[in-house]
Amino acid sequence: MKVTVQDAEIIKNIEPQQLKEYLQSHGWQEDRPFLDNATIWHKQAEKGEFEILLPNTKNLGDYVPRVRELTQTIASSENLSYLEILSEFINNYPHLKIQGFVTQIANPNADKLSGEVTIVCPVFEKLRQIKTVLLDHDYILAIKSYQERLPVRCTGDLVKENEIFILKNPREFQIENI
Repeated sequence: MKVTVQDAEIIKNIEPQQLKEYLQSHGWQEDRPFLDNATIWHKQAEKGEFEILLPNTKNLGDYVPRVRELTQTIASSENLSYLEILSEFINNYPHLKIQGFVTQIANPNADKLSGEVTIVCPVFEKLRQIKTVLLDHDYILAIKSYQERLPVRCTGDLVKENEIFILKNPREFQIENI
């Protein structure tokens, strides 16, 4: 099972303020402005001194490569993988394809055939619980998947709210062929 990662799509959704708050809370020191578009940050780590160029706005033409470089530098300085660092900044990821197992089904809604389900799947190198609400046939497939322990896949818009991952607008829900 895997998740399809297009990091450019993730990076486009990362706010510069999120990056700044992360740097401040992980021992990075703001050094000086760089032109009008960025600031330079430094950190002393076991491997030596690291430097980052933090864009001030997402409207820059090179925002994605700059944030990709910034994320790789943070990962090196903290002895973590690129995806582990990138996952710290996920708050919104549209059109995410997931594969996993239904591990929980809430009682169906009384007024229509629907309910909340929890799918466990890898998201950026970590197993995570993702909550979603399924309707009609998709909800029936989720029940079958849960009862028979069959893997599922679907696409949706992943958001993180209060440290909980939620898949909104689920579509193309199906049981995987084994």
